[in-house]
Amino acid sequence: MNDRIYTAAVIIIGNEILSGRTQDTNLRDIALSLARRGIRIGEARVIADVEASIVAAVNELRVRHDYVITTGGLGPTHDDITVPAIAKAFGLPLVEDPTLAALIRSRVATPEVLAVRLRMALVPQGTSLIENDVTLPGLCVGNVYVLAGIPHVMRAMLATLETRLVGGAIVHARSVTAFTGESAIAKQLTEVQVRHPSVDIGSYPFVRDGRVGTTLVVRGTEIPLLEEVIAQLEVMLVAAGVQPTRE
Repeated sequence: MNDRIYTAAVIIIGNEILSGRTQDTNLRDIALSLARRGIRIGEARVIADVEASIVAAVNELRVRHDYVITTGGLGPTHDDITVPAIAKAFGLPLVEDPTLAALIRSRVATPEVLAVRLRMALVPQGTSLIENDVTLPGLCVGNVYVLAGIPHVMRAMLATLETRLVGGAIVHARSVTAFTGESAIAKQLTEVQVRHPSVDIGSYPFVRDGRVGTTLVVRGTEIPLLEEVIAQLEVMLVAAGVQPTRE
């Protein structure tokens, strides 16, 4: 098992996300996909279609994480500026990729449309492609992976990408739920966490059928330890006078 912790940052690019017009689902899909590869999302940002913002975010995050994944801004219109911004972040010139250009020419017959679409064949020098069976490939520049913003297209690119990425130990989770407020078990919960620093214990309150409850989620790489900690939490909840239920 590779015990090194691999991390990724996600940059969601799009004015439509920030305005509330479009609800992002890509972060969820990326997080679930990378978790299966033993890669943890360390940061996620939503930023506008502004070149300076994209450049700053990419340059900051690519030196802090093993992988950076961006979504959005790959189309042919004036506001699709992700690729030029990535090129600027790396200090690379834009060049026409022959594979992309050939794909575009094979799919577009109208000269006027072709002229616009060929803009999408301009990529940072040295870019590799992320093939998929839905549309034009995504792009890879260094440790930055540039994916589409449209969810079903992004997922097609992600399916190819996840086979390329190297990860470490996979994080597993176990959970237990009880109808009790967080404050009633906060002290005891802290004590369990202190005894087991190698796992992460999260507390998530909810209201169900008018009753206040809390779900405790334990995350870690060692399944036997997770089972041990969950058992301790169950004992803790029973001692607090509530009946725990595993989920």
